[in-house]
Amino acid sequence: MLTVEVLKKSHKKKKHLIRKRLAEFRTAASSYNDNETFNELVFCILAAGTSAKMGIETVEKIKDVLPYGDVRELSQKLKGIYRFYNIRAEYIVHTRDYLLRACNMKLKEQLNSINHHMERRDFLALTRDIRGIGYKEASHFLRNMGYRGYSILDKHVIKCLHELNVIDSDKPPSGRSRYLEIEKKLTDFCCYHNFDPDELDLLLWSEKTGDILK
Repeated sequence: MLTVEVLKKSHKKKKHLIRKRLAEFRTAASSYNDNETFNELVFCILAAGTSAKMGIETVEKIKDVLPYGDVRELSQKLKGIYRFYNIRAEYIVHTRDYLLRACNMKLKEQLNSINHHMERRDFLALTRDIRGIGYKEASHFLRNMGYRGYSILDKHVIKCLHELNVIDSDKPPSGRSRYLEIEKKLTDFCCYHNFDPDELDLLLWSEKTGDILK
């Protein structure tokens, strides 16, 4: 069972790796071109419902067709290496075509033009034509793009928060209001126990997976 004392000991042991990883996100994203930014978004679409490791491996195998492949071509590329190959191919192509129309694929510039913290994530999570991206995935993408202050409330983090009695259920949030409610509780927990919220996300995730990935 995870306790605050166990978490503090774990943070002391892992904090240098966690801070290094967060710095790597910011450094990498600062040099991303439009295609690389889109690849990062695709990673988050593919990691949803699977794992970060699966998302990383799959993007590497399909990135050559991401800029131009149609649904059929992308689905065939995903088949055999990814479970949800049809629906994710549709999500990716629909989202790519929307971004081409809406901002000429300059997603990084679009995000940087949004000054309000919450509106930036709302844009990703609530725009109907950005498929496969909810609040968890939007938070994941923004963190990987170097933004701070977005909690990635995946099943591992939720289970940890439940074990720590921060929340009363280990059920992942299903809507915006519940997501923000849990995020606020995580932030309050961090303030009380002197954790950085961005570091805590990676720490909790590593407690359940053993890894500090993207």
